[in-house]
Amino acid sequence: MVLERERRGRVEILRLNRPEARNAMNPELSQAIEGALDETESDRGVRAVVITGNGSVFCAGADLKVVASGKGARIETAKGGFGGIVKRELTKPLIAAVNGHALAGGFELVLACDLVVAADGADFGLPEAKRGLLAAAGGPIRLAQRVPLATALEIVMTGDPISATRAHELGLVNRVVAADAVVDEAVALADRILENSPTAVRLARRLVRESVRLDEAAAWELTYRLAGEAVASGDAIEGSTAFAEKRQPVWNDDV
Repeated sequence: MVLERERRGRVEILRLNRPEARNAMNPELSQAIEGALDETESDRGVRAVVITGNGSVFCAGADLKVVASGKGARIETAKGGFGGIVKRELTKPLIAAVNGHALAGGFELVLACDLVVAADGADFGLPEAKRGLLAAAGGPIRLAQRVPLATALEIVMTGDPISATRAHELGLVNRVVAADAVVDEAVALADRILENSPTAVRLARRLVRESVRLDEAAAWELTYRLAGEAVASGDAIEGSTAFAEKRQPVWNDDV
């Protein structure tokens, strides 16, 4: 089984399970991830997803044996591209629990996630230039959106990895913890999000992710439209009422 799944409350945990291959992505693993995300997107019992790796490596990128055989294109899926994730538009928070090295496509998977919890011994990098390749699963695009241009250029042109601490300093990682706590911390972060209105979380997530691609006028237009959806959901009234009555809100789970 190339992908293991676990449910903790309303959080689904996906574990890349090819430790003998450093969790390198092959067509079977990509398809398994895409299938799992199809299910979690439609499952109202799931409100957030955590992705991690078994063993000491998060993901070493594409399986080079598959690439060398001329079947590298099969690693991309129809909906999500590499790993079934990097090109996919999801509606629920996706948190990377990075237990070890996240290199090449593995780093690009991390960059496609909403939040990142990293083990203190993890590192991140796009070493493709060292092998005459181009990182083509969104890594350079997302780095340019998230860190200073000179830093993004250094990472992609040198191919040298950065530590979890450096990634945290750059804002690429939300938490750095001991390796044996990385999944628990990611689930705790998900649970913190789950305390909030699922509708408000979904809309706020969408606004943040889409606004980086919009000019200011379009971003304001999207803000007003999504704010109207939040009010129409009923959660805005419930949240305000619960605050006034000094009780926990009962959210509408129809996300």
